[in-house]
Amino acid sequence: MLIFDLDGTLIDSKEDLINSVNAVLAWKHREPLPADIIASYIGNGAPMLIQRALPDLGEDEHLESLQYFLDYYREHMLDATVLYPGVREALDRLHRERMPMAILTNKPVRFSQRLIAGLGLSSHFFRIYGGNSFEEKKPHPIGIERLIAEAAAGREKTLMVGDSAVDVLTARNASVQACGVSWGFQPETFAQAPPDFIIDDLRQLAEWALDRRGK
Repeated sequence: MLIFDLDGTLIDSKEDLINSVNAVLAWKHREPLPADIIASYIGNGAPMLIQRALPDLGEDEHLESLQYFLDYYREHMLDATVLYPGVREALDRLHRERMPMAILTNKPVRFSQRLIAGLGLSSHFFRIYGGNSFEEKKPHPIGIERLIAEAAAGREKTLMVGDSAVDVLTARNASVQACGVSWGFQPETFAQAPPDFIIDDLRQLAEWALDRRGK
């Protein structure tokens, strides 16, 4: 079974997320933040993203800003978001070969489902879990544990694929292998938590996974 992170792994959603955060800042009469700074805040869910962008807010203001972000992003999440090169080809091949695939992201689950549907990939994944699907987000292993149980998959044949240390730590906490991608938002964090291997194109992973399944 292959378990994929979403933002920075399958989809390049950076521009839409950056624009949505800066929309919140404009609403709060703040100056916009540079794109690379906002990108470094992504990966631990929307509440943490807003907390990092606006660290001086009280609880009520934070909740209001989070709601503004979610409402804005809901309307703009597919403005510029695209699949990374090679992703559609790799997922199509894996789907044809009946490889069990799921998504485990810290993005809200309804947004994740809408994005995958908008990109024409809903049929490829047997499950999509988001940051609000469980009481804990990644790197807690609860999402991987649930997917292993649902797919009746062996831990030794389960792989978590992502672009950051959060994904690697999630895999480690669930005692499964981790594959890092060299693109995405935060591959530099692999220095803190090295994956078992890194790929430069998702088509490499499709080749590896299908070859391994045949052995």
